[in-house]
Amino acid sequence: MATYKIAVMAGDGIGNETIPEALKVLEAARKKFGGFELACTELPWNSDFYVKHGRMMPEDGIQQLKAYDAILFGAVGDARVPEHVSVAQTILAMRRGLDQWANIRPARLLPGAPCPLKDKQPGQIDFVVVRENTEGEYADVGGNVFAGTENEISVQSAVFTRRGCERIIRYGFDLARKRKASGVGKGQLISVSKHNAQRHSQVFWHRVFEEVREQYPDIESRFLYVDAACMDMVRKPETFDVLVASNLFGDILTDLAGVVVGGLGIAPSANLNPDRVAPSMFEPVHGSAPDIAGKGIANPLGSVMAGAMMLDFLGQDRVAQAIVKSVESVLSDPKGPKTPDFGGKAKTREIGDELARRL
Repeated sequence: MATYKIAVMAGDGIGNETIPEALKVLEAARKKFGGFELACTELPWNSDFYVKHGRMMPEDGIQQLKAYDAILFGAVGDARVPEHVSVAQTILAMRRGLDQWANIRPARLLPGAPCPLKDKQPGQIDFVVVRENTEGEYADVGGNVFAGTENEISVQSAVFTRRGCERIIRYGFDLARKRKASGVGKGQLISVSKHNAQRHSQVFWHRVFEEVREQYPDIESRFLYVDAACMDMVRKPETFDVLVASNLFGDILTDLAGVVVGGLGIAPSANLNPDRVAPSMFEPVHGSAPDIAGKGIANPLGSVMAGAMMLDFLGQDRVAQAIVKSVESVLSDPKGPKTPDFGGKAKTREIGDELARRL
């Protein structure tokens, strides 16, 4: 029987409310289907840890995480810690330190999910954004000089490597091919860029895309400028299948995609090390939401769906699909419990209880 070692980092704010519900549902699914064990270790690496130790995780935190098979992460964000510090020392540190170079964010309109777009029905919108996750515009290269003076200069450099661009674009094509074979996707890929304005990094990205696409004649591929991609995500998201983008563009597109299919409260995300030489990290897209933290009303579905993505990546695809079905069941049931963001009055734990029961 397989035993998966899971590092659990609930983090800050509502992460401490949604991650326990995800664990509840994961355990219910494990008990129902059997065949594997989950050995979960809770790691209290968050803003409280920062206040005590001056850093968000121990100095050897990344090395410690390498002992696990996967990481289930909640959120970071606390008024006591500058946000660029908390994010850099947790999410970005894990993505770079564990080479989680592929960020995967599915966008599927589920039955019962509130879509802000007119006349869009469940099943019509079903696409995936593949985001480069370790370099690009979020590379930590740059600096400030003459700080605090009228001559202050700030430089932030985007770093694009052939290895980084090629592997993420290739991953996007492989995913499009896989989705086509399974009957889920259209066999299409769109590269999102801005090479008409950024004549170095984005021209390079586009050139690599043009080279890689030649190796996938079975996949219909084209490019969109990022502004056009944003417009089409609102105008006609049902035409999308797989989009691949650099770090910043992918970040913007995925938050927009989350809202299009019902809100960030139900959006999951996977930070993958596809080579499986280090653990991958799975998280809900929502932040720490300090305005509702502690009230017990946060929507746990994003965390639950992130847990399902984790099981799928670990090879338990049947169990993962059962969890997704339980989420669909609760959402589509007019009498099912809903948290306030979906117009209901249910508490976070009530959603977890109901998902576990329906499994």
